Amino acid sequence: MQFIESALALIVTLGILVTIHEYGHFWVARRCGVKVLRFSVGFGKPMFSRYDRHGTEFAVAAIPLGGYVKMLDEREGPVPEDQLDQAFTRKSPGKRIAIAAAGPAANFLFAIFAYWLLSVVGVTTVAPVVGDVKPGSVAERMGLSPGMEIISVDGEPAANWRDIGASLLERAGEYGQVRMTVREDGRTSEHSADLQGWRLDQDEPNPIDLFGIAPYRPDVPAVLGQVMEGGRAQAAGLKAGDHIEAVNGTPVEDWFALVKKIQASPEKTLTLTLTRDGQERQVDVTPARHETEDGQVIGLVGAGVKPVDWPDDMMRNTRYGVLAAIPHAVGETWGDTRLTLIAIKKMVTGLLSLNNLSGPITIARVAEQSVSSGFEDFIQFLAYLSVSLGVLNLLPVPVLDGGHILFYSLEAIRRKPLSEQVQAAGVRIGMAMILTLMVFALYNDLMRL
Repeated sequence: MQFIESALALIVTLGILVTIHEYGHFWVARRCGVKVLRFSVGFGKPMFSRYDRHGTEFAVAAIPLGGYVKMLDEREGPVPEDQLDQAFTRKSPGKRIAIAAAGPAANFLFAIFAYWLLSVVGVTTVAPVVGDVKPGSVAERMGLSPGMEIISVDGEPAANWRDIGASLLERAGEYGQVRMTVREDGRTSEHSADLQGWRLDQDEPNPIDLFGIAPYRPDVPAVLGQVMEGGRAQAAGLKAGDHIEAVNGTPVEDWFALVKKIQASPEKTLTLTLTRDGQERQVDVTPARHETEDGQVIGLVGAGVKPVDWPDDMMRNTRYGVLAAIPHAVGETWGDTRLTLIAIKKMVTGLLSLNNLSGPITIARVAEQSVSSGFEDFIQFLAYLSVSLGVLNLLPVPVLDGGHILFYSLEAIRRKPLSEQVQAAGVRIGMAMILTLMVFALYNDLMRL
C-alpha cells in the first residue's frame, strides 16, 4: 500500500513540475513564431492526446518521468517550404536562448507563486530552540546551551531549523568565525566560535546535528493513542489512553524507550505495568515477529502514540499581506537557489558526499511523506523541487537547457553556429554525464532502502 501511495505521489509531483517546465518552453516558442508539433507530459506512447487549432498535439504518455516539447526543426527532417519561417532552426540565437531558458524560468516563477501562496495563507513553524549540545562540538565551543532560541546565523535571520540548516551548510569546510544571535529569558546575546575547517563528512549529513545541536522536542510520555484492530495490543486488552509505567518491572522513561523494549522482544512475553483511569494494573503482551525491509527482525504490538502538543510559546505563525508576500516569496526562492548551488559546489569540491544525490525512489518517498503531512509541507516540497529542477537544467551541460543556451550564446558571439561534429560530441559527453549521475542517484536510492 505504501509503495502505491509513494508511486502516486511521485507521478503527481513530477506531473505538476514537468508540465510547468515544458509549458514555459511552449509558451515562449509560440510567441517567438515557432511551430510546436507536440507537448507531451511523460515519455513513450501517448495514452491520451488531442490537437488544438494550431495543429499542436497535447499528449499524456505512459512513462511519467519527464516530458518534452517537440518543435518544427530542420535537424529532424525536411520542413515544407511554406513553414520554414516557423522552424526553430531559422530563429535568431536570441530567440532560441529565450525558448531554452523559458523552462527553468517557469520553475522559478512557480516556486515564487508557491511561496507567495504559503505566505498569504500563513505558515506555522516551531521555534528553533536548542534542546541539547554535544560535547566537543562547534556549538559547545560557541557557548550554546539548552533553552536558547537561535534568531540569526552570521547576520541572516533564522525563523526555523530549515533556515539554520541552510546557513550551516553554506559554512561547511570553511575556517574563520561563525556567529549566532540567540534569545534566552527575553534577552539577546551574540555567540561565536572558530569553525576550524568543520566538515560534513557523513553520507547523509545533517548540518545541525554535526554542528552539535539537538533541537528541542517536547517530552513524549508512553501513552497509547490508538490500538489497532487484530493486533497483539488489542488481544492483550490494552486500550487507548493507557499510560505504560514499566516493562517487566523496569520503569519506562518515555514512548521511545517503550518502543525500543518492544522491538527488541519479538515473540517474548512482556509484563506491562500501566495506569488506567487512575488505577495501576499489569497486562501481559507478546510482540509479533516482524521483518523489516533491511532484514532486521523486530517486535510489534499494533499500538500508536498519543500525539503531544507543542507549547504555545514554541509556535511561530508567519503571515504576509498580498503585496508584502511578493518580496518574501522571491527571497525564499532565491534562498533555495543559493542552497542548491552551494550543495553542487560542495559536491564538486568534495565537502559534501556524492552519496547525497537522490533519484526517483527518494523523491517518491519524500513526496508521499509531504502529502501525508499536509498542504503546507507538500507545497513547500513542490517549491523546493521546482527550484532544484530549474537550477539543474541551467547547468552548462549539453542536452540540458543550459547546454543549449551555451551553444546558442557561442553562435551569437561567433556569428555562426558550432560545427555539427562539435555539437554531436558535446551531446555525447552530456548524455554520458547525465546517465552516470542518474545511475549513481538510483544506486543511492536502492542503498537507502
